[in-house]
Amino acid sequence: MKRLPVVALAGNPNSGKTSIFNAMTGSRQHVANYPGITVEIKEGEARSTEPHMRVVDLPGTYSLTPYSPDEVAARDYLLDQHPDLVIHVVDASNLERNLYLTTQLMELGVPLLLALNMMDIAEIRGIRIDTDKLSRVLGVPVVRTVGNRGTGTEELLAKAAEMSSSHSDWVPVDLTYGSSSDRALAMLEKMIRECGLLKDKVHPRWLALRLLEQDSHTIERVERLEAEGAEEILDAAEKLAEQVFREMNDETEGVIADHRYGFVAGVVKRVKTSPLESRLYMSDRIDRFLTNPVLGPVVMTLVLFGLFQFTFAVSSAPVSWVESFFGWLHGVAWELIPEGFLRSMVVSGAIDGVGGVVGFVPLIMFMFFFIAVLEDTGYMARIAFLMDRLFRKFGLHGSSIVPFIVSGGITGGCAVPGIMAARTLRDPKERFATILSVPFMNCGGKLPIYALLIAAFFSSHEGFVLFGLTILSWVFAMSSAKLLRSTVLRGESTSFVLELPPYRLPSMKSLLLHMWERTWLYLKKAGTVILLASVLMWALMTFPVLPEDRAEGLSGDELARESLSYSVAGRAGRAVENVTGPLMGFDWKVNVALIGGFAAKEIVVSTLGTAYSMGEAEAEDTTSLSERLRVEPGWNPIMALALVIFTMLYMPCVATVAVIKRETGSWGWMGFSILYTTIVAGVMATLVYQVGMLVT
Repeated sequence: MKRLPVVALAGNPNSGKTSIFNAMTGSRQHVANYPGITVEIKEGEARSTEPHMRVVDLPGTYSLTPYSPDEVAARDYLLDQHPDLVIHVVDASNLERNLYLTTQLMELGVPLLLALNMMDIAEIRGIRIDTDKLSRVLGVPVVRTVGNRGTGTEELLAKAAEMSSSHSDWVPVDLTYGSSSDRALAMLEKMIRECGLLKDKVHPRWLALRLLEQDSHTIERVERLEAEGAEEILDAAEKLAEQVFREMNDETEGVIADHRYGFVAGVVKRVKTSPLESRLYMSDRIDRFLTNPVLGPVVMTLVLFGLFQFTFAVSSAPVSWVESFFGWLHGVAWELIPEGFLRSMVVSGAIDGVGGVVGFVPLIMFMFFFIAVLEDTGYMARIAFLMDRLFRKFGLHGSSIVPFIVSGGITGGCAVPGIMAARTLRDPKERFATILSVPFMNCGGKLPIYALLIAAFFSSHEGFVLFGLTILSWVFAMSSAKLLRSTVLRGESTSFVLELPPYRLPSMKSLLLHMWERTWLYLKKAGTVILLASVLMWALMTFPVLPEDRAEGLSGDELARESLSYSVAGRAGRAVENVTGPLMGFDWKVNVALIGGFAAKEIVVSTLGTAYSMGEAEAEDTTSLSERLRVEPGWNPIMALALVIFTMLYMPCVATVAVIKRETGSWGWMGFSILYTTIVAGVMATLVYQVGMLVT
């Protein structure tokens, strides 16, 4: 099979790179896995050109000098995978800052194409860029684009197809960095050429430049080679760097960076004209209101509350349609499959188990859609900005905002990427406090549990209750962080810098792609992990079969419930019912569901569906799980609220626990996270239940 040309998209965060990627690939996207790279890298296929191209969306990075995991992943991909073309997506409204990365890509020698993106915003700000002159000065093709509207993407695709199919050699551009640095660079480059160090990976000049800058990642890479002459080159690089420092009274990295910025400034001066810098742009005017210390939090609260209210309002009908479909499927399967274990497994295990989770897909889709609106308009960054003041009071770094939001700061995230996002925190104590606190956020797996119980017991105040649960999750997570930072992880908070991207109107195509991407992951989980877990839980709730002597004289509900109680799951649930019942109101069926929730939180709903389906004599009953729980003896709003609080806080799912072990490098911290969260959950659920029952 002929290899497709590979095109990598590089660019600063908030440069519109993802919009360009979506426009190029459409829905033909997936997350790629590369050896040694743990940061998520997306990959897709562009089929609207000939030849077709494989497009790789690299993590956003300001520089190829790696400080964060994203920067390491972006640079390592370029060095190890050698794409046929790199499209650098440049924010035209912030040309100076973006061209620094362009300079480094030119130094690396990659075949380069510039997508001058966000031209609409640049024009609104009165910025004019001579793209023809920019192309001549840099020596690379330049295409004007507006990624979120699809403007210029056809021209970009055509140019990318033409350039990538030629498979050009990597030729670095020779910039000057001052006489002292240039002399040292020439000496080091000569030694590398003679040694042949990494000759199949990078150009000798680029390697010499990185070693002269004393880049720790490049030094480690050379050390791992154990090649002949490598040690002498490293020693020479260190001595030459010291020589430059003595002559310039500055580190070589600083000297080289200054000359890069000088080169960029010269380019910008020749190609860009703009109004006075004092001009107040539209985004700045809006931010005067939305990031105001007093008005900003009020607006943010109203926006989030409106999001939850509107989500429930528009999703109520589709949710009922899906529930009706699974109710119909339940009845059909009951009629077609003969009585026995097979019918029980299909109806109670698969249909009722998975149906309880899939039934809330419409609600989740709308939630993901509105979250995408907040992200694509730029308002999500303002939420992070407003929350920074609060985070510092709880001993956290402002960058912890990203892991908290990704984990479910606005209901519907996931703790796994949230914990991985904490890698950007350099202080280990702040990073560990963040990792141990983000599981308290409302991930997408908890949303079906909330939706189920809210529909059953708080249906008249759905949006208000979900909004309140979101606030509660923040309270618990921040309180947890404060406790950890005041005890086992004591230390000072470090400084925080956040870029606020300009406001922009998102394209419907981009919003729908974001919504579908996240919903599809949820559906795949429902069709694989949750289906298997539901069937497994059905088996645990079915076997061993109740002996005939114990079944004698029982019929109807008594027989069904006694059989369920006799099973492995029933025995496990009853073993702890003497504790959970008096303290939190949980019966043994709820206990079984909570145990299954360790695999994935969605399984709590599917297990409840299976348990209360199997526990009925009339198993052909097609009423929804919410309706069953509403009339189930022992269930009431106070007990439901205690269950919501417990599921919000108790031990993370197995995937999250595995990531905690990997990110902390410690079995101890992993065990601590399980024990700590479960104790907090038990205490808080007990308080809610006991106080609630006392009051009512």
